[in-house]
Amino acid sequence: MTLFTTVESPIGTLLLASEAGELTALYMHGGEQAAAKMGWTRDDSSPVLRSAAEQLQEYFAGRRSEFDLPLRMDGTEFQRRVWSELLNIPFGQTISYGELARRVGNPAAARAVGLANGRNPISIVVPCHRVIGSSGRLVGYGGGLDRKKFLLDLERREAQAELFA
Repeated sequence: MTLFTTVESPIGTLLLASEAGELTALYMHGGEQAAAKMGWTRDDSSPVLRSAAEQLQEYFAGRRSEFDLPLRMDGTEFQRRVWSELLNIPFGQTISYGELARRVGNPAAARAVGLANGRNPISIVVPCHRVIGSSGRLVGYGGGLDRKKFLLDLERREAQAELFA
């Protein structure tokens, strides 16, 4: 059974979903109606969903740079390798799609990496927003480039503040 809750954030309402005590989704689009259409059950008391909501609030408040949540990401082996590598990109830093392709062992697969990145089911927590174009430009983000810019700016500010603390 898939459980869900919503959490308000500076980038809009986020929809969180879990199954068997693991976070399975974080969506920036849709909401309760989309969850209901998929047959999900609202549960604001689920421990993993409560923990995810709290950690997201801490992240947006600048008090958290890493998430500590049980995750389950269903996808192809390649997608799971890409998503796993996203977790290794340090807070406040970015890499290119080409670099991500190199890190997953297929330097010629930047386009495939971009597609896998776009299918990341647990955005923010699995930081696909930290992947940018080779020119340094912000490209491709399912949540919209305005949200990607907001998340990167937030992380850069906080990472900079940590350096001078």
